[in-house]
Amino acid sequence: MKIIVLGAGAWGTALAISASRNPQGHQVTLWARDADQAQAMRTQRENARYLPGAPFPPALQIDCQPVSELVGSLAQHDLIVVGSPMSGLRGLLTSLEDCSIPVAWLCKGFEAARDASYGLLGHEVQAQVAPHMQAGVLSGPSFAQEVAQGKPTALVAASAHAQVREALVQAFHSPTLRVYASDDVVGVEVGGAVKNVLAIATGLCDGLQLGLNARAALVTRGLTEMTRLGLALGARADTFMGLSGLGDLVLTSTGDLSRNRRVGLALAQGKSLQQAVDELGHVAEGVYCARTVVQRALGLGVDMPIARCVVELLDGRMQPAQAVAALMGRDPTVEMAS
Repeated sequence: MKIIVLGAGAWGTALAISASRNPQGHQVTLWARDADQAQAMRTQRENARYLPGAPFPPALQIDCQPVSELVGSLAQHDLIVVGSPMSGLRGLLTSLEDCSIPVAWLCKGFEAARDASYGLLGHEVQAQVAPHMQAGVLSGPSFAQEVAQGKPTALVAASAHAQVREALVQAFHSPTLRVYASDDVVGVEVGGAVKNVLAIATGLCDGLQLGLNARAALVTRGLTEMTRLGLALGARADTFMGLSGLGDLVLTSTGDLSRNRRVGLALAQGKSLQQAVDELGHVAEGVYCARTVVQRALGLGVDMPIARCVVELLDGRMQPAQAVAALMGRDPTVEMAS
């Protein structure tokens, strides 16, 4: 296959490295918007800015030509992978509107609210700007560093189009990366978005040293919140017990490589949100989509008390100890209810 990854952040780089090592002998290009970054990657044969210590396979090519020039050559590829943050997805999909080959994005989250009263998931953005595109999402429990190192990982390729699912499996399925197919795009995207918000809460819990009991309760009740929102948006319940639901939630909430978890840990230490974000040096999508998660939930009549407390924390309207007290002080209810 001939594959191009648009976006040289950590995750896009890791998947480009993985695909380049695939025994099927794919031709892989990693595209960077920043010409200086692209030149540095060509020279150093690694992405020192976003994924240091992960050498590029010899076959991996680097490109940085302007998007307007790049689009004309994309028809020569078998798969386009958009590796931008959620904030860049709309612009890239707009540029790719007329592409007839499969397109998939990697970002997890909700777009910031625009003209509507709430932000959109990736497939909703695509429906607006490129409704005829054969598209989908690649998601699941995965840290870029481990994928680049070739450590065992499992992902989900979700699309309404069999052609897209098959292209993603063929591109990335390998001895170290297992790719499962799903047609529940809504469920996979909701899981990928909401787990980032819940990971901030879990980081806060661990930073306050509330104990393993508290962490288990938070992750479990967070999964319930995630599922409620997903069902209200049209997802299937079983998706949330899979890789892009429970799997990604557990990884992002408990793994020390999780950026969103690290935000919660920093807030528990008394640092400001700006200090927490500055220390990361990378995007933590949960910070930017938490408000949208709560907005969508409110609009659908879905109760998400954990996500709501995260927003209060991020906006500085609640202190960590107050968030714990608010959650523990809720009225008793049955387990599967709100």
